[in-house]
Amino acid sequence: MKTWVKLPTGWIEAGGLKDFRWKQGEGSANLAGLMLLTVIAHHSDDEHGVAQLTYDQLQAATDLSRTKISQGLSALVDRGLVERLGAQSAYRITNFDPARGWGKLPARGLYRQQAIPAFYEFHLRRATELDALKFYYAVVARRDNDTNLARMNYETIEEYAGIPRNKIKSALSLLAVNNLVHVEHVPSWSSEYGVSNAYRLAHLDTNRHMGNRGRRLIHEGSFPDE
Repeated sequence: MKTWVKLPTGWIEAGGLKDFRWKQGEGSANLAGLMLLTVIAHHSDDEHGVAQLTYDQLQAATDLSRTKISQGLSALVDRGLVERLGAQSAYRITNFDPARGWGKLPARGLYRQQAIPAFYEFHLRRATELDALKFYYAVVARRDNDTNLARMNYETIEEYAGIPRNKIKSALSLLAVNNLVHVEHVPSWSSEYGVSNAYRLAHLDTNRHMGNRGRRLIHEGSFPDE
């Protein structure tokens, strides 16, 4: 498996994360769908975004029940993010263009053998778990390749990912505990002496972080406005 794969982000930029809500009868299926999208992307080919994955493989990666896998796949298909192909256990990520419109999605570092341990900690009982994964996808889409960081204030996160402001901190804590996202402190453009948060994906370009590049990035003014 590659260190990272290309994930189409046009649907995220268009506000698609806000369609994944935690509400009666849909919350756990929506969370399962985003978990499965990660696994499908990890196993997709580089040219067409096609993956062949059995339910057993999806179950091993996510610890989801077969019922939740079915519901999660339906959530993706209904939103036009994934297509079921004629071949058995074949799925295609829609709007996949290897040349443009994608973000880097960490892959190999997320796994232990065939499993994603972080997903085994998601029990599909809390809205915070869905908020956390929406936050994760937002960081994938908003990450700047030059700095290896996504800069978003709480207002942007709320608007971009549809996470209520008072629930953002809990979502971020869940990501941090499961080693999915790191928080970096960078100079604030609104205050001479202030700092703001930026977000770095774990298991991606691990040698590029504020500890070894921060001083040079600050000097070069490499942190654009929100």
